[in-house]
This record gives sequence, structure tokens and C-alpha cells, in this order.
Amino acid sequence: MTHSAEAFKTARQQLLDLRNDHDRAYETFKWPELDEFNWALDWFDDYAADNHDTALWLVDADGSEQRYSFAEMAVRSNQVANFLRANGLRRGDALLVMLDNVAPLWETMLAAIKLGAVSIPATTLLSRDDLADRLARGRVTHVLTAAEHSGQFAGIADGLTCIALGGAPASWVDYAGAYEANTSFEPDGVTHASDPMLLYFTSGTTSRPKLVCHTQASYPVGSLSTMYWIGLAPGDVHFNISSPGWAKHAWSSLFAPWDAGAAVFVYRSARFSAPETLAIIADKRVTSLCAPPTVWRLLIQEDLAAYDVSLKSLVGAGEPLNPEVIARVDRAWGLTIRDGYGQTETTALIGNPPGQPMHAGSMGRPLPGYAIALLDVDDQEAEEGEIAIDIRNARPTGLMTEYRDDPERMAHALHDGFYRTGDVARRDEDGYYWYVGRADDVFKSSDYRISPFELESILIEHESVAEAAVVPEPHALRLSIPKAYIVLRPGVTPGAEAARSLFLFCRQRMAPYKRIRVLEFAELPKTISGKIRRVELRAHAAGAETSEFTYRESDFVESSD
Repeated sequence: MTHSAEAFKTARQQLLDLRNDHDRAYETFKWPELDEFNWALDWFDDYAADNHDTALWLVDADGSEQRYSFAEMAVRSNQVANFLRANGLRRGDALLVMLDNVAPLWETMLAAIKLGAVSIPATTLLSRDDLADRLARGRVTHVLTAAEHSGQFAGIADGLTCIALGGAPASWVDYAGAYEANTSFEPDGVTHASDPMLLYFTSGTTSRPKLVCHTQASYPVGSLSTMYWIGLAPGDVHFNISSPGWAKHAWSSLFAPWDAGAAVFVYRSARFSAPETLAIIADKRVTSLCAPPTVWRLLIQEDLAAYDVSLKSLVGAGEPLNPEVIARVDRAWGLTIRDGYGQTETTALIGNPPGQPMHAGSMGRPLPGYAIALLDVDDQEAEEGEIAIDIRNARPTGLMTEYRDDPERMAHALHDGFYRTGDVARRDEDGYYWYVGRADDVFKSSDYRISPFELESILIEHESVAEAAVVPEPHALRLSIPKAYIVLRPGVTPGAEAARSLFLFCRQRMAPYKRIRVLEFAELPKTISGKIRRVELRAHAAGAETSEFTYRESDFVESSD
């Protein structure tokens, strides 16, 4: 056992022991000092030795299921590592992994770490142009995908080693050969904690996707903060509703659960169904659930109290969670969804770990290992401003190393002792952080600062609203006015009556300068990771185009301001 492995184990155990004492954990936790370190070899394989507890549990809509123990995953990943090495994958090479939630996804992620290769997880929803961009910018040498997706690489993966799961097309290597490989693995050299391990392309809500580089430590070890926020412990069954290919999947379906020694649980179905999902959670006795706000908003449309769940922990991430959603779940289950905050570039930075006082609607306090500051437009610390990681005294392990091949963007994000997230928050007198919005989403109306998230949180309290997004519409006198794009709940008809009800609701709940002045019933444009593409909505609101479902407050009530 290396010094680095022992240091990691000590840090992990400290956070497990203090998972109900945030103040003490935050004050005493220090990131482990690492030199030679390979998480899959030094931690996972060590933990997995003779360990027959469930590590991965896959359940299908037809009732079939697959379970793999920690010991089995260690052996299977050894075989995949030997297979990949036999097919030319070497330390530092880039492997694009485009798989759904199948066991080979986890086997391959572990195997690549063991080899010292760099994984580029990719969603199966990517377009051909997206894939070409990733292959080029990621300097990919190897591709792994299901045979059914192999056609997407025609003409763009020439010269690469392409591996297919479920039957290999001509010139492709069949993944099935992995299970004929040796079950023991010997590394070809030393892995350093600073070696690159992951390249993630961000979801690109406003611009070309950034290419984020993480190391052998920054996600595996950095995810100790995520483990702490979720509150995972050995033996938990953790269900993270997230698609492979995005950083949140690595957060909560790989590193945080396996750092804790918990089982990764996945329910696989062709389309998301809230009733089916709730039934599975109850039937399989899932103890911990993480879901994005979009999923939580679908779940609360059901009679939650009718499901006999064994849940002990609920968290939400990906985008801020509106207080009304939290309140409805609490009323049904007596459990509070604990919000958290982080980025592809980081692990969990701010959150509400279990057992701590909650401020409803707050995303919590800084998590162990992260010093957080709020910076105003002059880069001075303030009570409201851009969320920044203070690295003047120490750089947290969970922070990325760079935006690959984009030094200008990296210099904009990281300078003068701070990493800037691009998100704005305010801090209350108790040290809790409240999300305001993306720095480029917050806007001014009549010289008042408007937080879209605040208005959206009010809108979804209305009984007819499923989702809402607020953006500025240009205005001759006020510079801009708030416009809401509304998705109604099933069974509610868009039209004048629905608009009238919403405008009256806003007059009762919002200060005059914040009130929604225009609303449009429409579907919300989203990235393939499920985040709202506000850049499209802002462009639409700035244009003269309107739809038959666009309504103005002045059409229904006389202005009193």
C-alpha cells in the first residue's frame, strides 16, 4: 500500500465519521497529499478484495436485473484493461467511451484508469458533428461504443482503433474478446496523481463546449466532497438518475458511491416514467436518490405518499432546485431534498450534507476542502457576487487542471488567486449560499437587478406550471422586462385564461419591478444533458417574433406602476 493510498483512505474515513457534523468536518478536513496514485488499483481493487457486496445493480423495465459485486468488478475491469492494452491502448492515450448504462461502461472506466489512459465519456445522443469535434479536439486514438451506434463514426474515425459492444462491424474489434483476457492485471509503470485521466466536454448551453481536463486525483479523490454532500456510506443503494457522458454521471454513478463503498443502482427503460421509477425505488429498497430538477418536477406530479420507500437521503443537482419542489416532497415523505452545487470543472463545492440545519431554498454551505468567496464586478469579495474558489492558500484537489487547448478561457476563469465559476449567489448572515443565476443570465429592468431563478421559483408554485424559464425582453423605457416561457402541467390548456391566472398570481407574489410582463406557453429548448438553453430564449425574446400563445400583462390588468 502506497503512502498516497493510505492518505486517501484516511481522508475518506474522516468524512464518513463526520458525515453528520459539517462544522467539524469543514474545519478539520484537508485534502490528502498524493504522489503515486491510481484510484482503480490502489483504492478500488484493495476495497474489492474478497468483497462480495453489491457494487453495481442494473434493473430493466422487463423485470430482469444484473448484479455485480466489488470483487467481480475488479476482475472484469482487469480483463478489459488487458484487452484494451492488447488492442494498442497505452498510458496517456485517449479513449472515447460512448455507452449507455451497461456493465461494460463501468468496467471500461475502471480499466482505463488502471492503464493510465484518458477517458472521454460521451452520450449516445451526440450528433455526427459533435463526435467529429470530440475525436479531433480530444486527440482520440480509440473508440468504444455499442454496435448499433457504430455507423455514427463512419468517415470520421478512420485510422482509429474502434471497438464495438454487441457484435463488431467490419474493421471493428469485438468487445466480447475482453472476457477471454487474463483476470490478473499488472500495470506497465507508475501512475502519478497529476496524470490526466478524464476529458469532459461541457454541455454548451451558451457557446462551443469547453474541454475540461481532470487528473487521476481530481475526480476520484475530489469526489470525497460529493460523497460527503450526498451522505453516502458503505452498504447504501444509491440511485442517480443521470445519463452517461456527462460529469454528473461520474460524480454520482461512479466515484462518490464507490468512494463510500455503496452500490450504484440503475433503472433502465426506453423512456422515463415517474410512476415506474417510483415503484422501482420502493420495490428495490433504494436508500439514496439523486435526480436533476427536471426529474423532481415530474416525480411530484405523482402521489408520492402512495409509495412505501426506504429512502434515507435525497439530493438534487445539475441546476438549482426550486423551493416548492422541495416542500412537496417533504410533505409526502418527510424527507428534505438537499440541494448542492458544483460544475463539470469541479466536484461538489457547496451543499447541504445530511444532519445539518436547512434553509429552505438555499444550496447550502461550502463543503469540506473548498474555500468559497463571492466576487463583485471589481473582483472584490462581497455578500453577493460570482461564486469563486479561493486558491490563495491551497488548491482543492477537485478542481480541474485546465481547459484543454484554451489558455485564454482558462486565464479568464483562473487568475489572481481565484477560480471563477460564472454563477452568481448571495450569502446570508448564517453563511448559507443562495443561487441567483448565471452571470450572463441575470439582467436589469428599470435599473433593478433581476434573478431569473427567483422568478422561476415563484412561477412553478402555481398549480398549472410544470416548468418555467425567465429571460429579458428589450423595452424602450425600462431597458428590459421579464418574460416567462411556460410549460404547463398535463391537462392544462394554454390560452388566455391560463395566462390571466398566471399574471394575477405574479401580481400577488412579486414586487412590481420584478413582475412577469410577458409570458409565452412553449416547450423549453434544452441541451442533450437536459439544461435549458437560455441563449435561445434570450434571442427569441429579443426578436419581434411572437406566437399565438404569447400574452402581455397589459392585455389583462391595468398597470399600477
